[in-house]
Amino acid sequence: MAVSEIPCVVLGSSSSGEVRMPVIGMGCAPELTGKVADTKEALVEAIRQCYRHFDTASVYGSEAALGEAIKEALKLGLVPSRQHLFVTSKLWCNQNHPHLVLPALQNSLRNLQLEYLDLYLVHFPISAKPGKLAFPIEAADVVHFDLKGVWAAMEDCQRLGLTRAIGVSNFSIKKLDELLSFATIPPAVNQVEMNLAWQQKKLVDYCKSKGIVITAFSPLRQGVGRGSNEAMESDVVKEIAEARGKSSAQVCLRWLYEQGVTFVPKSYNKERMKQNLQIFDWSLTEDDHKKISEIKQQRLIDGPTKPPLPDLYDDEI
Repeated sequence: MAVSEIPCVVLGSSSSGEVRMPVIGMGCAPELTGKVADTKEALVEAIRQCYRHFDTASVYGSEAALGEAIKEALKLGLVPSRQHLFVTSKLWCNQNHPHLVLPALQNSLRNLQLEYLDLYLVHFPISAKPGKLAFPIEAADVVHFDLKGVWAAMEDCQRLGLTRAIGVSNFSIKKLDELLSFATIPPAVNQVEMNLAWQQKKLVDYCKSKGIVITAFSPLRQGVGRGSNEAMESDVVKEIAEARGKSSAQVCLRWLYEQGVTFVPKSYNKERMKQNLQIFDWSLTEDDHKKISEIKQQRLIDGPTKPPLPDLYDDEI
């Protein structure tokens, strides 16, 4: 697939002219082996296959691998320059304190061997005690979250040119309302769990009304455990996939695209990488959408703490 054929969205509130984000990206959580070399090899292959949007985070432990992959891709001539890639990373909860935001971003840039990010996100709307990166976080280590102070520091990072845009992740409507009440630079993106079995219609509509781009993580509802995959293994999805001559994953991703959101599936399998890009030249029918709307809805990701915080998410479906 040619890079020019991958649609992009334009992010609002950017600091360096028009910032275009490819609608499909590659999630960069490491493989179960945890080996940097394995992750690097997969990400170089993704660049070879024309992925240009890469989503990582300090807590994933894959920033270094992505940095090495970008370096290798440039050396091989797979991309003309750094400017042809879109790189996102995230601020983890233990660094979710005003005085730690800039150092955290600077550390991510060192790991990635980059001078700037395209997008930097507040990973969760909670703060944990400063210290070693940990997942899950013990609920007892959760402390007061100074959203106003943290967001001011995020804005400073953008003004310093260390990130072209800033945003959030796992923010509900209530938390976005709070943020927008004082933000000088509104969040460009809200990255949240979204898939056929957790469709987030109210949140999507709200973000569209505010000019905030939604990025869906776990778009295939894979890699997160906890029982059967109500999206990929749904009889409805299988039926639609068979009728269209597509894979279940392609149906899931095409549905997200038709919702007007962006998404970051993760697959380090070469063939599935290729298939995930082949969703832009066909459409779902009205009847397909109706059937998909009737899939049972259940959030899969409870949050970063153990035990889960009961009030972290406060939106209805």
